[in-house]
Amino acid sequence: MWTNAKTIRAYVETLKRCQRCCMGTLWRGDTDRGKRQLCRVLSSTSKPKWRLLFFGTDHFAVESLKLLTSCRSTSEGIVETLEVVTLAGDVPVKRFAQENHLPLHSWPPDDVNGRFDVGVVVSFGCLLPERLIRMFPYGILNVHPSLLPRWRGPAPVFHTILHGDSVTGVSIIQIRPHRFDVGPILNQQLYQVPENCTADELGGTLATMGAHLLIKTLMSLSERMENQREQGQTGATFAPKIKTSMSWIVWEEQTCDKIDRLYRAVGSRIPLRTMWMGRTIKLLDFTGKCHVSLSDQRRNPIPGSVSFQKDSNTLAVCCKDGWVGFRSVLLKKRLTAADFYNGYLHRTQQKNTLCQTAEGQFFSKKGEIEVHQMRKNSKL
Repeated sequence: MWTNAKTIRAYVETLKRCQRCCMGTLWRGDTDRGKRQLCRVLSSTSKPKWRLLFFGTDHFAVESLKLLTSCRSTSEGIVETLEVVTLAGDVPVKRFAQENHLPLHSWPPDDVNGRFDVGVVVSFGCLLPERLIRMFPYGILNVHPSLLPRWRGPAPVFHTILHGDSVTGVSIIQIRPHRFDVGPILNQQLYQVPENCTADELGGTLATMGAHLLIKTLMSLSERMENQREQGQTGATFAPKIKTSMSWIVWEEQTCDKIDRLYRAVGSRIPLRTMWMGRTIKLLDFTGKCHVSLSDQRRNPIPGSVSFQKDSNTLAVCCKDGWVGFRSVLLKKRLTAADFYNGYLHRTQQKNTLCQTAEGQFFSKKGEIEVHQMRKNSKL
């Protein structure tokens, strides 16, 4: 028996929500079983208990999986059952699932229809087919580390740093078939990007923020679905995967600020690269913009010029609008700035030859080809 009018009104409102959600699931497959699942979730308690299937691979995804696991472990949690789909190999999500005794599925999963209310995708990397999405009465949610539609694609955190965005955030969207990151937005949270933040630091912060926003969204999912907002094309940008080719520095085109952002975006995973004497050099331990006083005032530095700063044990390299510093390089082996100067630069810079400028200078790949041609012509 209901004991008061407030309880009755709450129950009636729950049934109304159930009816609206059941009527709105046509594109996912309006089966009687799906409607019964919705009614079970909505009418069983004021706080829904979800049967959830999680899709993920990396450390970013683990943060959401951790919080979902903790929600399953308590009587006040919103997760009734939790199972995991991941890819082959020793990926972080698989390790976490095994350590916490979560049922694991390989990709693509079998035996899904009718067993789950909602799916969650976090940093999974595979496009989910429409037939799979239709098996979830509440669809499949995605935690994405950007303010969509800005930075759709696989590497939003890296491009946030690379392009100097001052504000970013996390978005909870519903998965749509055929394309990544285009589904309606259920929830968003803004985040002010700290000065000098790296992609790794930002990714860690957004992973935690996204996990908590996911739980908040699941707690009021029916209302979020009713008030979902379609993404527009205004402000839409794409964040492609980070590639090794992005790490090459073009000294004559890139400013100190651009090189700084490039290092903070990719430097921890892909060392910045340049050319010297026909060989690739990896530039390590970036120190940022630096001031250089040349002892020989007759020298007119050009982009790529290298100056060893003894006081700070730094290799300063001239770029488009100033100098940037590195404390070590990787040639055949790792060398400090002093070792590289004493073993290579100092020796070559003492020579009075036609190649003096080239031997004391770093080049982009394009510039190195031009220098090679210059050397060839000088021997004719």
